[in-house]
Order: sequence, then structure tokens, then C-alpha cells
Amino acid sequence: MSTSTISTPLSALPQPSSFYRWMVLLFVSLAMFGNYYIYDSLWPIVDLLREQRNFSYQQIGWLSTAYNIAALCVLLLGGYIIDRWGTKKAITLFALICLVAAAVTAFSPNFETMFAGRFMLGLGAEPLIVAATTVLAKWFKGKELSFAFGINLSISRLGSASADWSTGFASPLYVNWQDPLWLATAVAGISVTAAILYWILERRAEGRYDLGVADSTDKLEFKSMYAFSASYWYIVALCVVFYATVFPFRSFAIDYFQQAHGLDREAAGILSSLLPVAAIIATPLFGLWVDRVGKRALFMAVGSLVMLPLFLMVTYLPAGPDVGIMIPFIGSAVVPLTLLLVILLLGMVFSLIPAVMWPSVAYIVDSRRLGSAYALMTFCQQIGWAIVPLAVGYLNDVYLAGPENIDGYTPGMWFYTALASLGLYFSYKLWRTEQGPGSHGLDSITTKRPVVSAEQHPG
Repeated sequence: MSTSTISTPLSALPQPSSFYRWMVLLFVSLAMFGNYYIYDSLWPIVDLLREQRNFSYQQIGWLSTAYNIAALCVLLLGGYIIDRWGTKKAITLFALICLVAAAVTAFSPNFETMFAGRFMLGLGAEPLIVAATTVLAKWFKGKELSFAFGINLSISRLGSASADWSTGFASPLYVNWQDPLWLATAVAGISVTAAILYWILERRAEGRYDLGVADSTDKLEFKSMYAFSASYWYIVALCVVFYATVFPFRSFAIDYFQQAHGLDREAAGILSSLLPVAAIIATPLFGLWVDRVGKRALFMAVGSLVMLPLFLMVTYLPAGPDVGIMIPFIGSAVVPLTLLLVILLLGMVFSLIPAVMWPSVAYIVDSRRLGSAYALMTFCQQIGWAIVPLAVGYLNDVYLAGPENIDGYTPGMWFYTALASLGLYFSYKLWRTEQGPGSHGLDSITTKRPVVSAEQHPG
């Protein structure tokens, strides 16, 4: 923010009330809700794109990767824009880009046009996530930071779950591939509205509350990467392989449940939604717990260990008996027990690791470089995330995956498992580093203990 218009010294201004901080969290999270819905709206129509548009699995992979390519192009600049312009302008701009992207994706059956829409979505959505993360670090650092991150992730993932649930509550739209994408465009309006409301809140807070002195911006350059600590880079590496595993799996999950396990679209959507639903419930609880007990590096290692066998379990274990599941006000389905257990465990991991990983960066990086640090972390995340959908789509096509050849999906599951093993390695290295003299206090900082200063441990 600019301090040139503030006449009252910052030290004389009161701190924002808890209510004000939680309102900021609400509107930023609603902006993320629409963002997540738009991204995940494509996955319930994978089979329709293959049947009605004759898309291959690799083309579906390209529609996912288009998002990541755009994110790679814009994230470094996006981090600088956030640091330079401030979060309120950045979030509104990026939300508007997401709205236009959703409309472009729904507009034409042409693959190239859909690719362009998904590319545009990457230009807006990933910098929006970085901006939202920076907002939370600014308003909640030293307070309920992990809990706030957990609430933010829960509301965001409600957008993902809602996209899966649309196979039920909006089932008449699924007679063709296009109408569900127009619904996603309407939902994009939530992001824009929430972003504007956040802008209003922060603008009103400037000059009334002590929001901290505006730090000088730090343009991210690759030659300055050495300035970040080993712990930061282990977190980045874990981030890369974790999201390159979970998000591409979600991209193909509904189609996989339909083709390999014989579920109908609504049942597959409900089962897939249990992953973000588990995260919605558990992420803020994990965040609150970690704020109180610390042990952040240990929790990341435990989550990585739990994830390691899950994709082999879903491939090789017997399906088990069918069990009924029901989500109030959404719908019910009958699914194999093994699939249900794997998705619930993956949902717990999907809650634990992000709830600990993202706020940990705020404790090991100087606040003046936080926007750039999150942008760099997300930039690296996109590299892995861009490659995996193409690789899995290629494997599915080469091995002729489909309902007549269920074994064709197995190589993709082994690929996910290899990535999960790398996540376990990087989380173990982080834990070992945080036990030594170079520790930043990730395992010791709690809400009852003071935050280690960035000057003591410059990230």
C-alpha cells in the first residue's frame, strides 16, 4: 500500500479487529472459490469431450497443461505486480481475467479455442492464488496464520467439490460438453464480486488501522535464488511433486472411475468430490493444530508417507464390497470400499500437507520478499504440474486405456507413485534440516511462542 496519503503515524493506529481480519479472509477465499470451480469444471466432461469432440487423452492433458504453461509465463511477473501494485488491485485484475477465460473456454468446440481459454485461465488463476496467499501472510502472520490458511483452502476446495457435485445438481446440463462450462462462467462472477469487496475492505483499512509499513519491493530474478535457504527449496521441491501428483490425478479421476470401475457420472463425481470435501473439513483443523503444536516439518513427512501407497492400492487391491455414501443436500452414491478408503486417505493428505507447507514459507522468508518467494514456489510447482497430465494422457493412449482394457490405466498409477516417493524424500530432507543448526523454527514456532525474526534467519 502507499503510505504517502496517511498522515497518522502507523504506530499510533490501532490493529485491525479480529472481525475485520476474518472478513478479509472470507472475501479473498470466495475469490478463490470461483477460481477453483472454473479450473475443475473441465474434468466432469472428459468423457463427453472424447465422445462428442473425439478428443484423445493426450489432448485432454494439453487442456490441463495449457493452464500451467500460462502460469509459468506470468507467475514471476505476477509476483512483482503483487509486490509493486498491492494485493487489492492484483486480486481484482486476476479475477477478471479468470472470468474472461471461462467464457472463452465455453464458447467454441474448437480444440485450439479451448486451449486458448485454458491458457488465459492460467494467466489469471495462479497469480490470483499467489496474491491471496500474500494477503493472508500480511493479515495473519504471528496470529492464526495456519488456521487462516486452512480456512482459505477449505473454501477454495469447496469450489472444486462443487464442480464435481455439478454432475448431480446440474445433471441436465451434461447432455453436452458445453453447458457445464457456461455454468462455470457464471460461477466466475463470484470471484470478481468477492475481489471487489476485498478491495473495498482493504482500502477502508488504509489510514484507519496499522497494517504495517509497506516494504520495498523486490523483483524476482533467477540470479538471486541463492538467497533462499535450503529449507525453502525443500518445501518448493515437495510442493512440485505433491501438486504434480494430486491435481493431475483429479483431472482424470472422474473419467477413471467411470471407465475402470463402472461408476456412472454422478457417482464418480460424488466420489471424486470426497477428496476436496475431506480437505474442506480437515485443513483448518490441521492448521489450528499446527499453530498450537508446531512440528511442521514432521507433519509434512508424515503426510508424504501416507500418500506413497495409495495409487497402487487403487490399482491392485480388490475393489471390496459396495458401500453407500451420502453428502447432505448434494446426493448419494454406491461405490467400492477400496476406492472410498483411498480417496478419504488422499483427502487427509490433501488437507495436511498444504495446511502446513504454504504458511511455513512465511516463517523462513523475509517479509519484503514474500510475494516473490510465493511466486517462485508456484512457478516451480507449475513445471511439474505441466508435465504430468501430458505424461499420463500419453500413457493412457499408448496402453489403450479404457473400459475394455482397464490394465491400460496401470502405468499412469505407477507414475503417480514414483512422484509420491520423491515427495517423501524431500519432506524427509526438510525434517532433517530443521533439526539442525540451520533450523528456522518450523517445528518449534507456535501461537504461544514468539516468531523467529527474518533478520535472525533470512530466507
